[in-house]
Amino acid sequence: MDTILYFVYTAAYLVLLILCINFGNRCDVSSLLYLVLFGLVYDNGLIAIGKFIGEGPLLENLSHLRFWFHAFFTPTLVLFSWNVLKRAGFAFAKWKVVYIGALLYTIALVIMEIITETYGMKIVPEREHGLLRYVSADTSTGPPLMVLFVSIALITAGAVLWKRTGWKWMLIGTVVMTVGSAVPIPVESAAITNGFELFLMCTLVATKIHQDRQLKGV
Repeated sequence: MDTILYFVYTAAYLVLLILCINFGNRCDVSSLLYLVLFGLVYDNGLIAIGKFIGEGPLLENLSHLRFWFHAFFTPTLVLFSWNVLKRAGFAFAKWKVVYIGALLYTIALVIMEIITETYGMKIVPEREHGLLRYVSADTSTGPPLMVLFVSIALITAGAVLWKRTGWKWMLIGTVVMTVGSAVPIPVESAAITNGFELFLMCTLVATKIHQDRQLKGV
């Protein structure tokens, strides 16, 4: 079941990436979304085919890239959030100090994720629900701080965008992802909650395409 779901997620992210490139084709900071989507294609695809590759150095080395892509690509959603507001015509978003703040915030999240999670990470094989993937050997639990700070930026930008322009999907996507990931779901699956992340990315791609079409007519 989970193997099928991860193949579905991989295909869905690949479709989103193609749609984003073909229809959201205005090249600016919002195009960082391509990197996030590529990282998700790689992440979900590797988990889907993990058991076919088999346990060993190859899958282990490929899995390390999953965590490095996450560390470098996911924080760029902060810059995406800033750019969404700039493209919507908010005067404050055009201030250089706001751009520098968003850039420094992004860099700080990348560094934080590398220092606290990625650098020197030891990963071990895990077999669960028919999947084989490498996960962090650190079994301590806690909120993913980098993702939390990225979500704050997305929610803030989404709320401001909705209030001023009426476009609500970015906010809805982020709220659904945040709540859905936090609430335990009584289902024997390691993949179900990833659907909330997919929904978020659908709303972000829709936001980029929507704005690109508006700006094309300007």
